[in-house]
Amino acid sequence: MHSISDPSRVRFTGPLAPFSSALAQELATLGYASTSATTQLQLAAHLSRWLQARGLGADGLTGPVIAEFLVERRRGHSHLYSLQALDLMLGYLRRVGVAPAAEARVPVGAVEELLARFRAYLLVERSVTVPVADAYVRCVRPFVQAVAATDALLTLQRVDAAQVSGFLVGHLPALGRKSAQLTASSLRSFLRFLHAEGLTCVDLSAAVPAFAFWRQSGLPQPLTPAQVQALIGACDPRSAVGRRDLAVIACLLRLGLRCGEVAGLRLDDLDWTNGTLTVRGKGNRVDLLPLPVDVGQALVDYLRHGRPATSQRVVFLTAVAPFTGLAPNSVSCIVGRAARRAGLGTIHAHRLRHTAASATLNAGATLEEVAHLLRHASPATTAVYAKTDLSRLATLARPWPSAGNRP
Repeated sequence: MHSISDPSRVRFTGPLAPFSSALAQELATLGYASTSATTQLQLAAHLSRWLQARGLGADGLTGPVIAEFLVERRRGHSHLYSLQALDLMLGYLRRVGVAPAAEARVPVGAVEELLARFRAYLLVERSVTVPVADAYVRCVRPFVQAVAATDALLTLQRVDAAQVSGFLVGHLPALGRKSAQLTASSLRSFLRFLHAEGLTCVDLSAAVPAFAFWRQSGLPQPLTPAQVQALIGACDPRSAVGRRDLAVIACLLRLGLRCGEVAGLRLDDLDWTNGTLTVRGKGNRVDLLPLPVDVGQALVDYLRHGRPATSQRVVFLTAVAPFTGLAPNSVSCIVGRAARRAGLGTIHAHRLRHTAASATLNAGATLEEVAHLLRHASPATTAVYAKTDLSRLATLARPWPSAGNRP
């Protein structure tokens, strides 16, 4: 079955069919795009067929009937299954007098009442087993209790992405891996439940990241100042190879370049007049970086006293003929050999990039400035590399969309 993107092609049967044209006009007046309007009309057509199958008319759209429809909707659809999704259609039908007025929404009361509703939702609408439902309820209980501490009536209207993230940051590190995974999954399901039941205006489930986000142990540690000095000291500045290796390490440590970016540097990328360096990175990205004095000096020493005389335009060359440009893995080998000579064990070149990010942060730079240095497309990537605290991460966070500022 092919998708429909033309609102006029949505077929209606049932009690809402007489209002389909007027509803389509309402969507057009509100500025809905063709595809979005079609999706809304398909939802209305589904509701109309469902009412017809139960012998109900538009005047039967009471709160319990709407809730029953949404239960069935969720079983077969992955979107537009919340009470908010029906707001526009129900609002129109109520304005023209064919659907009953909206019933006053009773605020959710105690923690146990809300958790009982969540458990019923899991059992009836998500068809999970009793042990799984009980485990999910157990995992989200601390979050609900945390919300209740500042919202005694649990109206839930003030729950936002920051509160979700704050709970995870404070709660997950104390858990084992499996428990943390289950907690993240449970909370994501709970937030979908809140939105589906109309208790929150925005679906906040996406505020719970994939569990891999919380695995900090796999991140490389930055080198200490003593280790940096030992690494540099392991390169002989009196030899051609030593001058090359010092310049390579300087580019990695001070500019945070990737191995491929160091290997790809060309003589034409060095602008000595303006003190800049052109870097060609991932996805054909080209960036202009300032050239620090110490990095420039290391490059000058290599170019004048270490680089073989050749027509090659690549900056870094092999030490023996035929003199060709270094491959990315050769750059990594330079770091590895220097680390072993310094007695530092195994150190991969990418750890120097991480060291550059951490050093820049410790010098007072913002994550946004570090993101520019490392040329990250995503701020989240910078946060992972920097392994920074929440106050710095907040400088990159965008406001979660709310009911009043949805795109």
